[in-house]
Amino acid sequence: MNNIKYAFILTSIAGASTLIGLLPIFFKVKNENKLISMSCSFASGIIISISMFDLMPESIHYIRERFSFIPTIIIAITSIFIGIVLSMILDHYVEEKSSNNSLYKVGLLSMIAIILHNIPEGIVTFIVSSKDISLGIPLTLAIAMHNIPEGISIGIPIYYSQKSSSKAFWYTFISAISEPFGALITYLFLKNIITNTSLGILFAIIAGIMLQISTCKLLPTSLNYNYKKSSVISFTVGFIFMFIILFFN
Repeated sequence: MNNIKYAFILTSIAGASTLIGLLPIFFKVKNENKLISMSCSFASGIIISISMFDLMPESIHYIRERFSFIPTIIIAITSIFIGIVLSMILDHYVEEKSSNNSLYKVGLLSMIAIILHNIPEGIVTFIVSSKDISLGIPLTLAIAMHNIPEGISIGIPIYYSQKSSSKAFWYTFISAISEPFGALITYLFLKNIITNTSLGILFAIIAGIMLQISTCKLLPTSLNYNYKKSSVISFTVGFIFMFIILFFN
């Protein structure tokens, strides 16, 4: 029972770290457009790095426990493609609801993608922590580190598109609580039925969603502000930063 309690605590800490990404909105900046541009490109680098070096390898690892190499690759690529298509459909739906506010749309899509990412992340954190707390603690720290820039990808676009710190907070908060929500549904319903194969397919689908949003929304939005040099530097820093975090995970 103690392990279950600690698993919930660790998962909640990992999710709550997303809110740290809101900190930049509380500081006055001379050039808001440059901050938006750099934040979007930084978040894009983070998300692409997560997709390439975390979600995709994890997907292949889980699927290959049941299938041989070739079927594993086919299933993973198909799942990524499904994720991209789902993200394009979602993008079209959000386009109709966002009143042509492209920055708001970026924040909304980022929130949805990160929720979809955080729920299975919460599932994995809960399962690992409930079995072995010594493995759960470093996993939580690694997740917390990459949740911070994910919070930036939501908070900055929402704040500057809506000029509302409360909206930025609530959108980011909804994303943050999706992590312990993943733990809760695992405890109540999934712990005895979820399989590594289903997790692997889910990770690949989410990788597809996140790649589509980062390359087709976050990065183009950053470049639209005409701070190309700053955008490239921010993207590179985000990409390398997350690669280092995942390397030591």
